[in-house]
Amino acid sequence: MSEPSASAAPHLRRLFDLLADDAPAEALGAVSSQARAAGVPTGDLAEVERATATALRIRGALRQHRRRELQLTALFDTAGDLAASRDLDDVLKAIVRRARMLLGTDTAYLTLPDEEAGDTYMRVTDGSVSVLFQRLRLELGHGLGGLVAQTASPYATPDYRTDDRFHHTRNINAGVLDEGLVAILGVPLLLGSSRGGTGKVIGVLFAADRAPRVFSPDEVALLCSLAAHAAIAIDTARALADTRSALDELAETNAELAEANAAVRAHSAAMRRAEDSHDRLTDLVLRGRDVQDVAAAVAGLLDSPLTIHDPGGRPLAAVRPDGAGFAADSMDAGWLAETAEESRTGARAVHRDGRWICAVLAGQEILAHLVLHRRQQLDDSDRRLFERASVVTGLLLLLRRTVAETENRIRGELITDLLTEADRDPAGLAERGRRLGIDLDRPHLLLVAEGGARERLAPAVMRYLFGGDIHGVSAEHAGNVVLLIEADDPAQAAGDAARAAAAQLGQLTQAPVTVAATGPARGARELASAYGEAARCLRAMRVLGRTGEGACVEELGFLGVVLGNAQDVDGFVTATLGPLLEYDAQRGTHLVRTLGAYFGSGGSLIRAKDELHVHVNTVVQRLDRVQVLLGRDWNEPGRALELQLALRLHLLAGGRER
Repeated sequence: MSEPSASAAPHLRRLFDLLADDAPAEALGAVSSQARAAGVPTGDLAEVERATATALRIRGALRQHRRRELQLTALFDTAGDLAASRDLDDVLKAIVRRARMLLGTDTAYLTLPDEEAGDTYMRVTDGSVSVLFQRLRLELGHGLGGLVAQTASPYATPDYRTDDRFHHTRNINAGVLDEGLVAILGVPLLLGSSRGGTGKVIGVLFAADRAPRVFSPDEVALLCSLAAHAAIAIDTARALADTRSALDELAETNAELAEANAAVRAHSAAMRRAEDSHDRLTDLVLRGRDVQDVAAAVAGLLDSPLTIHDPGGRPLAAVRPDGAGFAADSMDAGWLAETAEESRTGARAVHRDGRWICAVLAGQEILAHLVLHRRQQLDDSDRRLFERASVVTGLLLLLRRTVAETENRIRGELITDLLTEADRDPAGLAERGRRLGIDLDRPHLLLVAEGGARERLAPAVMRYLFGGDIHGVSAEHAGNVVLLIEADDPAQAAGDAARAAAAQLGQLTQAPVTVAATGPARGARELASAYGEAARCLRAMRVLGRTGEGACVEELGFLGVVLGNAQDVDGFVTATLGPLLEYDAQRGTHLVRTLGAYFGSGGSLIRAKDELHVHVNTVVQRLDRVQVLLGRDWNEPGRALELQLALRLHLLAGGRER
């Protein structure tokens, strides 16, 4: 008697145990080999191999999520440390140390301008071993750091020594070579002018490796966020040092002591208010509060209504000075983008049409816009407070987006399996969806998008889902991006959702985006079928030249019947021929038969009257009645094609011509 086959269950449990213990990828990959060696049957062995692949994807997503959490925690700790520090040397050392830790680089350093010499010099380093490098000086526009200081923009290079974008000099190359640096990222420490001037670069923050490395956009945004906090901390430390210096000088005078002390006290009070406000806003982020809470705090501090809008102009939060929310309208995206660009390039708040606007940035990317509804001018301290609020808001939005991207990536794997393996295990897919917060049994709209630069479309879809009140998930599939959006109203029009998505995604990508939609649909099999219908609709839109638009199958008229899957043929026939069918039924006439004969004879009245065995005047009278019932355009090419298709479907369905 042969021995029973080995079971796959112990190996599947082994995968769960390894995931729980955060085992290395090699241990997870070895489970399939162990199952094969144990004699697991072929069918069960395939399940073990698929489960192993899924476990490896989950492990990768979890590790990336933990890495993002560690980076953001370190960033928030840095914000707290910098806000509490008052000594400039301590501030600079903390900035450089945290920059190196956040990006995990071999070294980090910071340069400050020398106003008298007209160049910049190495102020603080961390991880440096070269004395020559630590004493390096850079002229404006020379090297990577000089270009960052000159343009007020971040620059990164995977290999500085071979990068011809930068002006190489003998002393800079010697210092970089002596330190052994290869990959370098530099971001500006920008401080907006409190008197309406352009933004001022007060230093450059660097992170560098001694081996080739490509710095990701997230790493650039992370270092830019740290640099924004660092610029505020340096400005605060310098202001306090100036205040102490002023107090020392005033102690030597008598005649003007009272007046000067009052001015210093007022200045110190304004500085303390700005510091306390910044600490309060940062604390809101550290305690996990949302954008509405930050808006309420800023509106209360500045005693004016405040709204926060996404890059497309849609409101994210709207609060009055008393903390009460209100319904805010969307703002003109073009006007807002133009004003925010002025705010971004000038590194300051801008006053336009009775409103103060400040761009919320992550590096050079505009995440949102702060809009303070106030016609009066802001004094220096209030303007600085408003501009610092944009930095805190950027931190909060960057955190929310990072978390949302990680969650969407994990949920996106469910969507991919839903579209490729819906028939294999629909109950299992529904259970996975519930664990991830997606109820597949609820009605959903399914959208398929294409267009723009492919590398920009998927991030734009994430911002579209993340920035508004849309509840959904996205995934890349078959060269397009698929969106699964909850349909709050079961009768929600898929075409309206497609048009709204096409418009917003076109703005975000700055290129035409075409969107096809179907639904509402529910359940794994129905959603998978809806995807096929949406994909066919997208192909039809491409053929019809409707690039950059949004539509659903039903809106394509007869093409919806041709391309759709199990479309409502009776509904199409009724919608197209209904007035004629009803007229014939009530009066015993032959309008449907006459119309069929007319089209069948190629529009010839003579051949039509011969087929109908009536006088030609009778044919003309009947067609006049058809025009009254269907409209004057019944014989236009597009309408005539729909009528002929409806007549053919009516006959195929068993309809009788009277």
